[in-house]
Amino acid sequence: MLEGFDLFKALSIIIALMIAIIGHEIMHGYVAYRYGDNTAKYEGRLSINPITHIDPVGTIVVPLLLFISGAPFLFGWAKPVPVNMWTVIRNGGYNGAIAVSLAGIIYNLFMAVIASLLLGFMQNDGLLTMTLYYLVLYNVILAVFNLWPIPPLDGSNALGYLGRKFGSSAIDNFNEKVGRYGMIILIIIVATPLVKIFMLPAYILLSFLL
Repeated sequence: MLEGFDLFKALSIIIALMIAIIGHEIMHGYVAYRYGDNTAKYEGRLSINPITHIDPVGTIVVPLLLFISGAPFLFGWAKPVPVNMWTVIRNGGYNGAIAVSLAGIIYNLFMAVIASLLLGFMQNDGLLTMTLYYLVLYNVILAVFNLWPIPPLDGSNALGYLGRKFGSSAIDNFNEKVGRYGMIILIIIVATPLVKIFMLPAYILLSFLL
């Protein structure tokens, strides 16, 4: 019985993570495409075929290690969808660049709300119910995580374009200086109690959705 539950749990986590992280990347490319950038389309990265988006480390190894180690939450990433931001800016200005930067986050929040609504109609604890639960959980986590204003996350990119919109390069300069240490900073946050502070918005949002 326990083995069956673990199997269902692992399967539901895989499905939820794939939908959350692959959809997140596709949306960056799709919104850029709407602003006239065909880069992602030409490279086949607007496809929903997961094989074209899987990053061996970010999509498989990292989530698996976190799951096995019993981490309080899982996260991962897919291969970044290529975007020519200069084309986006030429056609949509800095508002377009901000929209592309935030597209994945908006997708994750939308999916979390939809999964939460569907979860309210479920009557049992089967695979679908468990998958919907993890869809809410991981989409919220990914949305909040990517909003952190730390390079190379989406939040820092959006803030940089927002600064440019108002004629300021201060945020871009900050991102450039901090960017080389971005991954180190993220690892420190995730691996220490600081993560509880940075993820507080996620806990609050999940309390409403779950």
